[in-house]
Amino acid sequence: MSDIIEKTKDFATDLLTNSLDPKYIYHNLKHTERVVKSTKELLDAHSLSAEENEILLLTAWLHDTGYTKGTNEHEETSCDIAQKFLSKQAYNTEKIQKVISCIRATKRHYKPQNLQEKIIKDADCSHFAQNSYRETSEFLREELTMLDIAEYSSQEWRKANIEMFEKEQEFYTEYAKDNWSKGKAKNLKKLKKANKAEKEIAKKEAIKAKYKSESPDRGIQTLFRVTLKNHLTLSDIADTKANILLSVNAIIISVALSSLLPKLDNPSNEYLIYPTVIFIIFSVISMIMAVIATRPNITSGKFTKEDVKDKKVNLLFFGNFHKMSLEEYDWAIQELVKDKEYIYGSLTKDLYFLGLVLNRKYGILRWTYTIFMVGIILSVIAFGLAFHFNNGMVR
Repeated sequence: MSDIIEKTKDFATDLLTNSLDPKYIYHNLKHTERVVKSTKELLDAHSLSAEENEILLLTAWLHDTGYTKGTNEHEETSCDIAQKFLSKQAYNTEKIQKVISCIRATKRHYKPQNLQEKIIKDADCSHFAQNSYRETSEFLREELTMLDIAEYSSQEWRKANIEMFEKEQEFYTEYAKDNWSKGKAKNLKKLKKANKAEKEIAKKEAIKAKYKSESPDRGIQTLFRVTLKNHLTLSDIADTKANILLSVNAIIISVALSSLLPKLDNPSNEYLIYPTVIFIIFSVISMIMAVIATRPNITSGKFTKEDVKDKKVNLLFFGNFHKMSLEEYDWAIQELVKDKEYIYGSLTKDLYFLGLVLNRKYGILRWTYTIFMVGIILSVIAFGLAFHFNNGMVR
């Protein structure tokens, strides 16, 4: 390494270590060293003169020293720093101008005009092809935020990087095209894959949020769930009460038929006919009313598409669809779940009509228990009077 390159290395290292704002976490000494390394790799692949190699290495070390004075026109600031430093080292004026020209070639949208400019341009952009691209790219994003230049979300930054790869960034030397393009393509593929994955996640989250916003609130869900459960419990209780009456009256009638009726053939037991008839009649009436209370009422089991579109049919009750085909019912349910108001309306109708059924059941059961109670009382009274008058006649 020539003496001037060694001195320039020491100068740039000291400047970027001690005079650079710590917020420059990308454009720092590490970035400069990476550019120098890439420059050497490109120089090894090209047969340039010692002077040309020297100029490019000096450029690599000095090209970002301008950041020590700020981001605005940092390339021109780097040129000023290079001019002063190299002049102080009594470096050839013509060579200094070549270094300055190469520094200016690192500007973002500059198109290199000769091989030297192509080499330094490719070296400055070599990170696009390196495995550490995503890491260094994140450093640049954070740097922009810390310096209040721009702030990007992860998705915005990834999109900006993809656009940079596809529309702007390119390698100019044949060596870079042959050896670095594969790494660049690999990094672009990773960016697109990550972008696609994030879009899928965002899409799922959007669907989830939409479903959550359009579905019943938790409080409303709890209201319907608890109320429906209470109604079903009351319906089970009513059925149980009706079954108890059926069982009791069935036992009473069985006993009456097996014990009382055979005795009525005897003329001496004629006084038991009326009490027995009263007893059996009230038991039979109680059984009939208990059956009526639990007897199901099935509707037509059919609906039309117009009923669904007009929200006239409750698809949650089996009596409204038991005669429909699976395809028709599936279509109707799909229409139901699209409309939150239809869901609320169906649940409300379900509650309302279940309430009407319960009212009917408990109304009939109330009369059934009353008739059963009256029948027992009248039967006891009738048996008591029959025994009383029969004993009086016997005397």
